[in-house]
Amino acid sequence: MSNVIIVLAIVVYLAMMLYIGFIMSNKNKNTDDFYLGGRKLGPLVTAMSAEASDMSSWLLMGLPGVAYLTGIADATWTAIGLAIGTYLNWLLVARRIRVYTHTTNSITIPDFFADRYGDKKHILSSVAAVIIIIFFIPYTASGFAACGKLFNQLFGVNYMLAMIVSAAIIVGYCALGGFLAASTTDLIQSIVMTIAIVVVVIYATHMAGGIDAVLTNARALPGYLSLTSVYDPESGSASAYGALTSFSMLAWGLGYFGMPHVLLRFMATEDDKKIKTSRRIATVWVVISMAVAVFIGIAGLGMTKAGALPVLADPERIIITVAQLISSHGVLAAVIAGVIMAGILAATMSTADSQLLAASSSFSQNLLQDLFGIKLTQKQSILAARLTVVVIAIIAVFLARNPDSSVFKIVSFAWAGFGATFGPIVLLALFWKRSTLQGALSGMVVGGIMVFVWKFLIAPIGGVFGIYELLPAFVLALLVNVIVSLATPAPDADVLATFDEVNARLAGKK
Repeated sequence: MSNVIIVLAIVVYLAMMLYIGFIMSNKNKNTDDFYLGGRKLGPLVTAMSAEASDMSSWLLMGLPGVAYLTGIADATWTAIGLAIGTYLNWLLVARRIRVYTHTTNSITIPDFFADRYGDKKHILSSVAAVIIIIFFIPYTASGFAACGKLFNQLFGVNYMLAMIVSAAIIVGYCALGGFLAASTTDLIQSIVMTIAIVVVVIYATHMAGGIDAVLTNARALPGYLSLTSVYDPESGSASAYGALTSFSMLAWGLGYFGMPHVLLRFMATEDDKKIKTSRRIATVWVVISMAVAVFIGIAGLGMTKAGALPVLADPERIIITVAQLISSHGVLAAVIAGVIMAGILAATMSTADSQLLAASSSFSQNLLQDLFGIKLTQKQSILAARLTVVVIAIIAVFLARNPDSSVFKIVSFAWAGFGATFGPIVLLALFWKRSTLQGALSGMVVGGIMVFVWKFLIAPIGGVFGIYELLPAFVLALLVNVIVSLATPAPDADVLATFDEVNARLAGKK
């Protein structure tokens, strides 16, 4: 009976998402509407859609799973870095990129790069579009994997079948309603995600015997509650968690400056003067939600120690398992469990839809039309974007076909890719007038290459080289951008004039 109620709750939720997509489809009159929602997002929708699309299934699966398995060090340092990155991104980038892209009428991130640097040959924007597609495919795959894990554990449904059905629903409302549908559903999904983590943490703490029992059980494991050591579940001992490792995990925050799906929310906000309100909402929600997610991992360990939760073979399924336990307490509890499951879907969908849109707009706008010169009408451009959504989703499903794939590891690599390729160029494009097209292109390419080189060739050496690939790749990309910019001629007069115009508007002089 409880499974039937959970299924009904999830079906109602999914039907609501598709309905929103259908309703919003009538509002997409042109590509600006489809890609950016006509730049009409209010402060609440801007804040919550940005953060919901950012957190993804990583918040409800990856973060609690890491905390459950090895203690708080990895999870906490990562969360701190993300909290700082969230705030700085809103503080430094949000209003400036909104004003800049409004001034130049840029509707995609590659568009912004091209307009900022006078990229008339579309080389920079094309490389940026390819990078978006390359890194968003595994990112989207991690979301589909989370859906597959959810339904496989809940109902014993075939993992691939569950993943395909989930992907079809996401593609459905995303392709229908475009950016407005994605942003509106993201707001709803952030609410559902919040309900899910609050209910789970309360229940898990209660079943573990209360906060004191949770902390007592955690303290019994060497290094579990330490920020300077990490617990090894295989040996039952603690190993040092050095300052360099902590610093590299803090570097997760650098990734925010280069996240296309977050930057697009900044670009789409209706009133740049209300971004301060969005910043406050977003920062508070991120800090609280990540703190609760980490504590869910600790409370889950307490439940295991108390015999209320089996030892988890896959720690990333902790919230799914807890929700199943909740559903056994009656009809109302089963409804609540259904909301929790919907919360996991929400976390996945809120990111996958934004990623699919960003990738599809880059392909149809910046590759088909700008690079290859294929002339498309407004309707044809939207159709091309919708078809791209489907193709990328198919590739992502193929990549996520392994049910044992780690959500945390996949997201970690894709996050580094965007942070290193786009982060430095976004900051320099917005704040350094002397940054040139050659510098931007060189930095972008070097950042992307270094992510792969460090991840697969240097990091395996271990020791001081075993740090998160985002940090060295970001720093190197930034340095290359600056050095090449200084070694090449200054930007054209019209590029410099636009930069000055944006600064004047930000200062209130225009």
